[in-house]
Amino acid sequence: MGKSPLNILCVEKTPGLARRVPGMFPEGSVRVTTEKSIDKVVDHFEQEAFDVLILSSAAQAGEDKDRIELLELITAGSPATQILFLVKPNQLRLAMSALKAGSYHYAKLPIEDQELKLLIETALEQRPEYAPNFLLKEEVEKTKFEQMVGGSTAMHQVYRQIRQAAATEIPVYISGETGTGKDLAAQAIHQLSARSARPYLPVHLGALPPDLVAGELFGHEKGAFTGATARYKGSFEQANKGTVFLDEISTISEKVQIILLRLLEAKEFYRIGGRKRIRSDVRVIAASNEDLQQAVSQGAFRKDLYFRLEVLQIHMPPLRQRHGDVLLLLEHFITNYSREHGKNILGVSPECLRLLSNYEWPGNVRELKNVIMRAVVLCQGDIILPEHLTDRIRYGHPKVPLVTLPIGQPLAAAEREMIIRTLEYTGHNKKRTAEILGISRRALYNKIGKHGLSV
Repeated sequence: MGKSPLNILCVEKTPGLARRVPGMFPEGSVRVTTEKSIDKVVDHFEQEAFDVLILSSAAQAGEDKDRIELLELITAGSPATQILFLVKPNQLRLAMSALKAGSYHYAKLPIEDQELKLLIETALEQRPEYAPNFLLKEEVEKTKFEQMVGGSTAMHQVYRQIRQAAATEIPVYISGETGTGKDLAAQAIHQLSARSARPYLPVHLGALPPDLVAGELFGHEKGAFTGATARYKGSFEQANKGTVFLDEISTISEKVQIILLRLLEAKEFYRIGGRKRIRSDVRVIAASNEDLQQAVSQGAFRKDLYFRLEVLQIHMPPLRQRHGDVLLLLEHFITNYSREHGKNILGVSPECLRLLSNYEWPGNVRELKNVIMRAVVLCQGDIILPEHLTDRIRYGHPKVPLVTLPIGQPLAAAEREMIIRTLEYTGHNKKRTAEILGISRRALYNKIGKHGLSV
């Protein structure tokens, strides 16, 4: 059973089972926690991880549906925990519901020590080799970085680049699809930089009328144009010593591109209609959901400005490539929106989780955020169900995971990347990983050692 003691949570009305279980195994090899009410089970899972949950139908609870909802929550949030459901002989219908909700096995009460010991040992042999506990608070905290949530390899790469960017003063260009969190990455760079005490001004260029962009960025003098009834200080003047985030940079006109290029090179500019040179010490972070390189090749964006902005580039990966992060984001959004709307939602049902995990998420994190907000508002119970999701998710096409490898990458590096991505996709289940890669489990272990992977 390994060096660490087997951790079991027994939920029963009286602590009879909890007293019997330690005697079934070698001394010191099992640690048993007992709880009378199912209402407090989630609290235990938030504090520590359990190998086995033994839930007796005699545990104090209001209705059978409460037990089933609890099983669905534990199955979705802590997939490595094997659940044994113990029922009275006349509760077989409840036992069948428990199996559908994610229980590993059920048994009738009363149960002999030998049968219970065999059930526990078999459950441990067949549990996933690795599965994160998304109910454990300290594990969830490890996946948070500033205002971003994600524990995938792709996001850890982003976190590393953000730290690198924050330690410098050079311009940063953030690329990525709509809804991937480019604005959060820009805020994180500012907050971790030496300019964090100074202003941070985001400017969403795509939302501004083209003829107002220059005035918004560089300001204008009174009378510079019709409607300019007073002097206005633009973003680069307001954010002096701080950071300006230029979102949707690809939408600005060539005239504004020229002024911006001068500002980046000389750190000075003129207000629209002004003659006084204004110095501005501002850190510029730009972002776009379009391919700026393609825009340059098509003549829609200045090459010299592109190279000035793209001194350091950070690419925000789409959610479909952030394997495992959907569950983390679910936990994050459910917690936030439950608090905001006065709900006490504990999680999602297994079927709901399957639908969310298989969805393509073309709108990325922003789409997931909106879907969960809607589900929280509609949910009247403790568990979000498929009926609370939009039709496009309930009846959409299943997601097909893709791994993109650049041409010219050495075969060894490509093999290492493929193993990492497949392990993430299977939740670090090595048997399933080996099957997908078409190799034996022994060969997989050899390759894991060869590439120095920590799994």
